Formats: sequence, C-alpha cells, structure tokens
Amino acid sequence: MSNNQGERHKRGGLYFEDFETGAVIEHRLTRTVTQMDNMLFSNMTLNPAPLHIDAHYCATETEWGRPLMNSLFTLGLMIGISVNDLTVGTTIANLGMTEVRFPAPLFEGDSIHVTTEILSKRLSHSRRDAGIVEFLHRAYSQEEKLVAECRRQTMMKTRTIEV
Repeated sequence: MSNNQGERHKRGGLYFEDFETGAVIEHRLTRTVTQMDNMLFSNMTLNPAPLHIDAHYCATETEWGRPLMNSLFTLGLMIGISVNDLTVGTTIANLGMTEVRFPAPLFEGDSIHVTTEILSKRLSHSRRDAGIVEFLHRAYSQEEKLVAECRRQTMMKTRTIEV
C-alpha cells in the first residue's frame, strides 16, 4: 500500500488513495471449508447438484470420489476473506467480477488462504467522491494449489473530494 497512507476508515477499510497498483496483499484470515458449508450454501441457493451434496454419488459416479465445494461458495469466501484487510466501510459498490476461474478442485476439509493484487485504479468519471479499483483475488489450498481467482472492479470512497 502507499507510503503516504492516511488513517484507515473507522471500520478498517482502505480508501481509494491508499491502493497502490502492483501491490499484493496476503490476507490474514484463512478458512477450512466443511461439509456443513457445502450443504448449507447449496441448499440455500437451491442448487441440487449431487456433485456438492451427495457423497455416494461422488464416490461412485465422479472422477473426484468425494464432494466438491460449491464454486459460488468458494468465490464468495475468497472475496469475503479480503474484506477486513481492504474494503470494510470504504466500498461504495461492487461493479463487476470478470475472468472467474476455478483451476483446481476444492474439497471439504481443505483450508484456503487468499491474496489480492491491485491491478489498476482511477478516479470515477461520474462521482467526485469515488474511485474505481480493480483487484485480482486468488485463493490457494493448503497444498498451494490455485483453486479460484477473479478480477473484481469496485467503486471505493476517496478520502478527499477531487475538484
């Protein structure tokens, strides 16, 4: 982050001015994913895919032999892990997520850790109190396999209003 970084937001987030293109943040939080996570998320989102919720099906009819974590849960967890370090209290809105990939499977019992690279930033054309920051989030398993990544564009509060 920038050397001339001011105070963080009272909730802990960074302001637009604090982000430095090219910086990579290793997030402090890690998480072991569980069968309960998979079952609850899949059921709450009405996703009946046996690939996530049926251990017998997975053992007898898939190449994996066990349930895969629901990919949308993995995506949400990856981004969620970044919030405390980067954006809590300073995000105005998520503008989009692109290039979402899941290059390796994530299984129940795996633990993930996340990094975020600051890809770009610019002042908003439509709002004097905001800037656009593009993040590249990456989630890795305990074996350092890349299990998820996505580019996320966010509208962030500025510390000062540009004239």
